[in-house]
Amino acid sequence: MTPITFDSTDENLIGRHSPDPLRFAFSGKKGPHVGGSSMPIPKPQTQIQIETALSSKANQSQRCLYIHIPFCRVRCTYCNFFQYASSKQLIAEYFTALVIELKKKAAYRWTQSYPFQAVYVGGGTPTDLSAEQIRTLGQLIRQYFPLTPDCEITLEGRVNRFDEQKFEAALEGGFNRFSLGVQSFDSHVRRAAKRLDDGDVVLTTLQKMVSYNAAPVVIDLLYGLPYQTLEVWQRDLDGYLESGVDGVDLYQLLNLQNLPMERLVEQGKLPQPADTSTKAEMYRMGVEFMAKHHQRRLSVNHWASGNRERSIYNSLAKTNAEVLPIGAGAGGNFNGVSAMQYRDMDAYIESVNQNQFPVGMAFINATPTPIYNQFKAAFDRGVILKHEFTEWFERLMPLFEAWQQRGLVSISPQAVALTLAGQFWSVNLANNLITIIQKQNSAELVSA
Repeated sequence: MTPITFDSTDENLIGRHSPDPLRFAFSGKKGPHVGGSSMPIPKPQTQIQIETALSSKANQSQRCLYIHIPFCRVRCTYCNFFQYASSKQLIAEYFTALVIELKKKAAYRWTQSYPFQAVYVGGGTPTDLSAEQIRTLGQLIRQYFPLTPDCEITLEGRVNRFDEQKFEAALEGGFNRFSLGVQSFDSHVRRAAKRLDDGDVVLTTLQKMVSYNAAPVVIDLLYGLPYQTLEVWQRDLDGYLESGVDGVDLYQLLNLQNLPMERLVEQGKLPQPADTSTKAEMYRMGVEFMAKHHQRRLSVNHWASGNRERSIYNSLAKTNAEVLPIGAGAGGNFNGVSAMQYRDMDAYIESVNQNQFPVGMAFINATPTPIYNQFKAAFDRGVILKHEFTEWFERLMPLFEAWQQRGLVSISPQAVALTLAGQFWSVNLANNLITIIQKQNSAELVSA
């Protein structure tokens, strides 16, 4: 196979020449996820296309279930996912519709073809459900869906109001992993970001959950927030160890537009968040901290304190695994169809009550996405192994060599490993590689 061609002078693709690629290889992170391409399904055909996909036997056994709970007590200043403020009445109406959709989708042939390896209940703030709703949801998942014996069933949420009654209800319902957004243990940083509870309350609550010794508890820490200096970030890392939780994700703050944080900064009510250079230094601190304390690395931004944390959903969702979406705002893919469900609550509930699939947009994959998903997973792991990419490994060598010259990767006969700088810019690299492959495939189709 011939090597790929690309513009070797385009620094947006290959990065800048710099003695410090960790900070300066690119101007900023492109976004939180790597994309592919697809063809939209015309709206009149959406229902029948989804019906057909779910009525057919699954083509592969790698699969997950995602359930979305779109409620939060308050909107964090950095959040782009806020949909609805928590209200007992609205949550009750939503939960009734959610159960209807859950049971409907569980009955299809595709769903029952193979057991699910991971279930993720995300949001929003799923822990804003009542204790009884949490217990019921866990029981329904186990009752209606085929699950592997070691299926990871995660409940996402926040510490605020996730008391012992709710935690125990979740365990009784069958949840066996908890992912909690901490973001920072510093009370000043937390309040500025509209996070509820002071840092000492968060730490105590986490330690109490860990003391149950009943299921892995993992947390998210966010770096780059207003008031979060390097010293504060160091204390956040120390807080992770002190909490005793089973794992941690380190995420950088993305400077997304049209968010409350941006408006507060413009109004002078918040200082500027950290720039890219400072966030790169925070990432370096995090990686070195985890290595110093012998934390087991699961990806470029996720670590485990022991063998209990597996992060199955996060790993599978970045590969070729199919994901069945349930709930308003949920997205997924199954049998060649990608679907994004209505975010609007009224549209979602009305669609469910009319016995329709509550889908706002649906697509059919227009390109062979498995290779893209394989690369997404490889960049998330931090290494591209030759035996996993027999054709593309050699074809992409000119790109890898350009990246190596810029300090982003290290090439060996059997692998291309991301350096610390490459790990920090992993989403940029993955996006760029996929863009190059797409252009190469298009050029080859034209010349064929």
